[in-house]
Amino acid sequence: MAVSEHIASEQVVAARERYVARGVATTPLVVARAEGARLWDVDGREYIDFAGGLGCQNTGHGFAAAAIHEQVDRYLHQCFMVGIYEPYVEVCRLLDETWPGDTETKSLLLNSGAEAIENAVKIARTATGRTGVVVFDHAFHGRTSLTMAMTAKVVPYKQGFGPFPGEVYRAAAPYPYRGVSSDDALVALSHLFKQDVDPASVACVVLEPVQGEGGFIPMPEDFPRRLKEVCEQHGILYVDDEVQAGVGRTGPVWAIEHYGVEPDLLVSGKSLGGGLPLAAVTGPAEVLDSVPTGGLGGTFGGNPVACAAAAAVLEEVRTDGFRARAEEIGKRIRTRLEDFVAQSHLVGEARGLGPMLALELTEPTPDLAKAITTAARERGLVLLSCGIYGNVIRILVPLTIDDALLERGLDLLEESLGDARAG
Repeated sequence: MAVSEHIASEQVVAARERYVARGVATTPLVVARAEGARLWDVDGREYIDFAGGLGCQNTGHGFAAAAIHEQVDRYLHQCFMVGIYEPYVEVCRLLDETWPGDTETKSLLLNSGAEAIENAVKIARTATGRTGVVVFDHAFHGRTSLTMAMTAKVVPYKQGFGPFPGEVYRAAAPYPYRGVSSDDALVALSHLFKQDVDPASVACVVLEPVQGEGGFIPMPEDFPRRLKEVCEQHGILYVDDEVQAGVGRTGPVWAIEHYGVEPDLLVSGKSLGGGLPLAAVTGPAEVLDSVPTGGLGGTFGGNPVACAAAAAVLEEVRTDGFRARAEEIGKRIRTRLEDFVAQSHLVGEARGLGPMLALELTEPTPDLAKAITTAARERGLVLLSCGIYGNVIRILVPLTIDDALLERGLDLLEESLGDARAG
């Protein structure tokens, strides 16, 4: 497409530069429409979407539209603290039914993953009477003040924004590609408990089963179980951050199901709302109810329209058909990514869990990854990078994509890798 044909996009980008804060990172893509695993820009060009609105479209663009429209005709907002409404209760019921264990649970609904993480910490502190929070290398838990302290990347998430809240402690996380095993991580945690914080003062440990922004690093098979044993030994609550890895992203509804571990609290978000802002904290009734009435809430938390979408999403991702399709997509993507590793010295590892997969490039800088994502966008494929070095190409394709479109997207990724090599 000639430059002159990008006039509509150029106008919007120019207006963005004039009116939108510089600190909001954007690409030149100006979206006009989306459906399934496809996007169209304002100039009419079609793209294959391997980003899913940053992990918010596991069920595809437009999946929950009918449920949303039905709810819109009833009411948009009530505030659950002013008037109880059924969609909020229904989402909490479905979260209980999909809980990865046999415990009777309750839930709190919120607006975003960061807000949900903060509330999980509040709940854990109330339930245990302790204050300490342990997080891990490569973690991403959000951009609010507390969650910035919990997040493990300075630029761009923390630089210049301190000071941060105290009582947050960081331990090593397993990262086999970088030589850190489960044993190494557990030794580091034991050192943390000797050097920096008494485990008897720790309220919770917060861990992503697949570290998302940190580089799509899946936890080794044994680590969540062994970490849970450490938590139980010291009376610490295990908080499972499934904001990006959950809601079917890895195949089962919750990524922790791969590990056979029942967490003490589970935090969900992103795809939970089917494209609308919604997040949740779910856990045993006695843990959630440790907070007195009025201690939890928020004006828009559990918005009824978002809840209507979430109910449709949760009903879908819990089906055998969705899981089977997700696993098939995961196998297809992994096969191609492993081929890329074998074909190029620029690609160090293909990794992930189910269809939550990524490539880590051998160069520990963001330059090559940026070149690949730019080349992909120019070819009609929307891709994202991540990782502490910015050198990981992650795939968050909607899991409703058909085989032909998936293969075409992977072909475009391969071509984009070739462009980067040639460059």
